[in-house]
Amino acid sequence: MAIQMGIGILVQTLYFFTDLYFVSKIGDTAIAGVSSAGNIWFVVLALTQILNVGTVALVSNAVGAQQRDRANLVFNQSLAMSLILGVVVIVGVYASAGPYMRAIAANDATARAGIDYLYWFAPGLGLQFSMIAMFATLRGTGIVKPTMILQIVSVLLNVALAPVLIAGWGTGKPMGPAGAGLASTIATCVGVVLSAYYFHRHEKYVAIHREQMRAQPAILRQILYIGLPVGLEFFLMSIVMGVIYWVIRDFGAAAQAGFGVGQGVMRIIMLPAMAVAFAAAPIAGQNFGARRPERVRETFKWTVTYSVLIMLLLTALCQFESQLFVHIFTTEAAVVAVGVQLLVISSWNFAANGVIFSCSSMFQALGNTWPAIGSSAIRLTVFIVPVLWLSTRPGFQLVHVWYISVMSMFLQAVVSMLLLRREFGRKLVPAIPSAPA
Repeated sequence: MAIQMGIGILVQTLYFFTDLYFVSKIGDTAIAGVSSAGNIWFVVLALTQILNVGTVALVSNAVGAQQRDRANLVFNQSLAMSLILGVVVIVGVYASAGPYMRAIAANDATARAGIDYLYWFAPGLGLQFSMIAMFATLRGTGIVKPTMILQIVSVLLNVALAPVLIAGWGTGKPMGPAGAGLASTIATCVGVVLSAYYFHRHEKYVAIHREQMRAQPAILRQILYIGLPVGLEFFLMSIVMGVIYWVIRDFGAAAQAGFGVGQGVMRIIMLPAMAVAFAAAPIAGQNFGARRPERVRETFKWTVTYSVLIMLLLTALCQFESQLFVHIFTTEAAVVAVGVQLLVISSWNFAANGVIFSCSSMFQALGNTWPAIGSSAIRLTVFIVPVLWLSTRPGFQLVHVWYISVMSMFLQAVVSMLLLRREFGRKLVPAIPSAPA
C-alpha cells in the first residue's frame, strides 16, 4: 500500500512543483511569488485533510466492522461536503490572495506573481475537493491503485501544459505565473472527470446515491470531529510558514525563493516516510473497527520503525547532496545558498517528522485526532515566540530560524508519542473472550 500511495502522493505534490520548476526559469522574483503563494495552497490543503482524514477513518472503521451500508452513507455525505467546501475555497482564494501576497512579499513584483498564480489556480483548488472525497473513500476500503493511476494521468497533463502556458512553448505567448495556475486547474478538472467515470463504471463496494447526499448532521459532525484537528494542524503549519516568509522578507526575494525551494525539496524527499505512515491509517483503522487491538499496536510498531529508518537515510543524503537537489529548481547562487543551508540544518529533524507522521496516522485510525492538534500547538508556540523575538534583535540571521525549527520539531515528536501512548491505553483494550456454552 505504501508504494502505491507514495506514488500517488508524489504525483499530487508534483502539481505545485511542476509549476515551480518552469516558473523558476523566469527568475527569483517569480520563484518567490509562486512559492509564497503556495502557503495559501497549504491552507487549502488543511481543508482537504479535514475531508480526507474524516472520510478515511469512518469508512475504514465501517469496512472493518463489515457495515457496507454505513460506508456508502459516509462516502455520499463526504461527497456532498466536498461540493460546499469547493465553493468556499474558490471565493476565499479570490478574496484573500491580494491582501496576503502584499503583506508578506519582499517587493511588488513578487506580490504580483503570487496573485496571478492564485487567481488562475483558484478553480482547480476548489474542484479538487470532490476528487479528495472519492480517493479517501477508496483508501478507507484499502484500494489505492486506481487513485495512483488517475493522479498520474492528471499530473502528466499538467507537465505537458506547464511549458506551453508558462513559457509559451509553441504559442509564443507566455503567461508566466498565471499560466502555472491555469495548467494546474485544467489538469484538476480532467482528474475530477476521470475519477467520477471510474466510480460510475468500476467501483462496486461504494457508489453515488443522490438520496444519501442530503445532509445528515450526525455523519457530518463525525467527519468534522475526526478531520478538523488534522485540518487545524495543517493550518498551524501554514501559520509557521507565513511567519517565516514575513520575518525573512528583509533578506530579499532571493531568501524567500531559497526557502520556498528548500521546503519544496523536503516535501518531495520525505514522501517515502509519509507514504508508509499514510498507508498505516486504513490498515490500523480496519483492525480497530474489527476489534483487533494487538494488530493496531503491531501496525504502529512497524510504521514508526520504517518511517524513522527512511528518514535517517534521507538525513544522510541531505548532508552531502543538498546542492544537487536545489539545482533541480534554480542555479542562482543566492537562492541556492539559502536552499542548501535550509536542507542541511532542517534534515536533522527528519527522524522526528517520521515519528510525528506515524503518530498522526494512528490517531486517525482510532478516530480521535485531537491529541495531534495539541502537539502542533505546542510546537507553534515554541517556534514562533523565539523567532519573532530574535527577528527584532541585532545580528538576526536565517540560521536562527532553521535551528529553532529543528528544536521545536523534536519537542512535537516527544509530545506526540506521549499522547499516543495515553490513547492506546484508553482505546486498545483486549477483547474479552465469551464464556463457553
